[in-house]
Amino acid sequence: MTNKKTETIYLSDFSLVNALGNNNSDICQNMLSGKRDGLVKRDNWLNQGSVFVGEVTAKLPHISNDKHLNTRNNQLAKLALQSLQTELIDLKKSISADRIGVIVGTSTSGIFEGEQAVKSLNNNEKFPENYDYRMQEMYNLAEFISDEVDVDGPAFTISTACSSSAKAFITAKEMIHAGIIDAAIVGGVDSLCGMTVNGFSALNSTSSHICQPSSKNRDGINLGEAAALCILRTDKGTIKLLGCGETSDAHHMSAPHPEGEGAVSAMKQTLVEAKLSASDVDYINLHGTATRKNDSMEAIAVNHVFGDKTPCSSVKGMIGHTLGAAGATEIGLCWLMLQNNDNIFIPHCWDNEVDDEIPAIALTKVGQKSDVELKACLSNSFAFGGNNVSVLIGK
Repeated sequence: MTNKKTETIYLSDFSLVNALGNNNSDICQNMLSGKRDGLVKRDNWLNQGSVFVGEVTAKLPHISNDKHLNTRNNQLAKLALQSLQTELIDLKKSISADRIGVIVGTSTSGIFEGEQAVKSLNNNEKFPENYDYRMQEMYNLAEFISDEVDVDGPAFTISTACSSSAKAFITAKEMIHAGIIDAAIVGGVDSLCGMTVNGFSALNSTSSHICQPSSKNRDGINLGEAAALCILRTDKGTIKLLGCGETSDAHHMSAPHPEGEGAVSAMKQTLVEAKLSASDVDYINLHGTATRKNDSMEAIAVNHVFGDKTPCSSVKGMIGHTLGAAGATEIGLCWLMLQNNDNIFIPHCWDNEVDDEIPAIALTKVGQKSDVELKACLSNSFAFGGNNVSVLIGK
């Protein structure tokens, strides 16, 4: 009998939708060239004023399921699922539907539809006909994907703010190794809504311009929306789930531990599980929100574990912070980078203004190539409440 705990888990296919594009090919090309024009100024999100956000511009597919599943969040998920159809058909040929799980992350679910419904209630004294309160449930996303793909395994949604969809990978891995499921659809989806944009603005956490991760001029995040869905299986693939780490330092409800204690522990756990040393990691995807405290903490933590030579970057200067979808999105961008044979690093897009008050880390430039084949990439996700996740993938 196979020892499930030692079985290799592969990220056999990945599908991404975000401000860089609506398919993997466009996203990879735009990402490696450092394209930032997906971050746009909009005046329809804040109660007062304008704000830069990372929008998905694709025409989203129609949803014909039950009314309560008809949300923008699920439309983004459906667009991502369309690119996974070939792999899903192959998966279901070898694994029964009740052994395929759906573990995903979100933080907004169908809140946008709820906001529109409340506006209608205030203006017309009734909810619109197409509104159902279940649109706002966190489970809604997992329910929709299970229904759309026609699988019957365990399905649930994780919501731990910015680490939600990274934790989905860890939970799926544990369930596969425990023998509960044999494969999983994992990832995350989050759509823009007034609650998060106004909420982060109220915390003085949104940038007045396009965000500048790690810069001495950084003044906050740009919120974005995205879908990132991946198939985890043990029987085929080229990119492996090498290791994971997660901690909860609970330092503060919304601020990270200033010395990055939980972040350091999560990264070290990941290396131990992967049986690798820090020098084996070729690239680090930073959480890199462009807020004062997060970028300072992460520079301290990364420098502590990896020193100042391991190439690293934040993608949030190109797509914004996609909250519940961020972890999976950024693991997916690492997956795309590993698939690219040119060994070009994901660039760190900012104003190139170094903050001398934080430890040095090796931020990448547009077009920068590795001298060796890229084999192992670490992705960090650090959330409210000190919820820290690191995921390492590689060839």
